[in-house]
Amino acid sequence: MGIATGIAIYLTVWWTTLFAVLPLGNRTYAESGIEVKDGGDPGAPVNPNLKRKFITTTWVAALIWCVIWLVIRFGLITLPSMPSS
Repeated sequence: MGIATGIAIYLTVWWTTLFAVLPLGNRTYAESGIEVKDGGDPGAPVNPNLKRKFITTTWVAALIWCVIWLVIRFGLITLPSMPSS
């Protein structure tokens, strides 16, 4: 795997992981019992903690990328052994 391919795979894994991590630990205004004014959405998170979620996403994506790299590097799954549709 080349550097460009490795970066592309990491970025794809990072974005996918971000979408999995974003909803974790959120409390909405409606769940917290806070009345929303000025056209706000009651389903919006009170405190989304984006910095913490970006950090969590980065290390989880790095772990997943390492597993993918090991699988590719040591040939644990080869193209001929993958099922075809």
